[in-house]
Amino acid sequence: MFFLIKNALEECSAEQCHDAAEPYVAVLTPAQWAAQNENFDMGIDFDLSSEEIYTTKAEVNYDSLTGTFYIPTQSSNTSEPQKFSFVLDETGIVFIDEGEEALRLVRRIQHYKKWKKPCLERFMYDFLELIIHNDLRTMQKYELELDSLEKEIMSNAETAHMERNNDIRGDIRDLRIHYEQLLDLGQELEENENGFFKEENLRYFHMFSSRVDRLYDSATHLRDYTIQLNDLYQSQLDVRQNRIMTVLTVVTTIFMPLTLIVGWYGMNFKYMPELESRLGYPVVIVLSIFIVVGSLIFFKIKKIL
Repeated sequence: MFFLIKNALEECSAEQCHDAAEPYVAVLTPAQWAAQNENFDMGIDFDLSSEEIYTTKAEVNYDSLTGTFYIPTQSSNTSEPQKFSFVLDETGIVFIDEGEEALRLVRRIQHYKKWKKPCLERFMYDFLELIIHNDLRTMQKYELELDSLEKEIMSNAETAHMERNNDIRGDIRDLRIHYEQLLDLGQELEENENGFFKEENLRYFHMFSSRVDRLYDSATHLRDYTIQLNDLYQSQLDVRQNRIMTVLTVVTTIFMPLTLIVGWYGMNFKYMPELESRLGYPVVIVLSIFIVVGSLIFFKIKKIL
């Protein structure tokens, strides 16, 4: 597919794309690029399979700028990461994509964007912005989930779904890596080493980098939140365990004197005055009750129970 960057993206033929004075956008499959790359006169034989794409990056060549996009599932809202490559110079940009993600983004720009001052830089800004368009909403969704998980932990830590906290931390890790790479890409474009972009339009790339930087800060905040929830979960379990140990300690303390009494009167000595006394048995019962009640009152006063 070929488009000209006018007040809106206008679909055109390959011949119109090469002959027009306006900058162009092309979306090709790897096979189409291999057959037509000489027509774009970018001075590079760029052959990269999507299977070899693992990062988002840009590389400066003698008379072109090449790079790749690796969009994680958390950002693309798809079941698999979206991967495609690109080549650009001052005349336009070519996306090389085995799938349909690049074309989908270009179509959205075609349908929803109109420009008073159309240029390649503005198109690039809108394209990059679409890649992170839903990320703030994703961050908000994660934050709501973590808030709900925090309430679960405070209510009953043992029933809290902590595996979801670990899943979110993994998603946030992938997004932070994605944002780091996008920041590098934005800085490479803003550097404008080959002079493909107009100086007054470099602000678009600065705007994009600033937005990605804010998303990176939000992702870092959420990552710290997941770590705090893990600490809270562990502390709540420790509190519960301490309570159990306290109860066991109190029970042990209460029955220690009773055990002493049992051991004392379990000895087989012939001359034990209490054995001949009619009140010996009731006295031991009363003494045992007194010890139990007294111990409970003591622990209540000390706020141990």
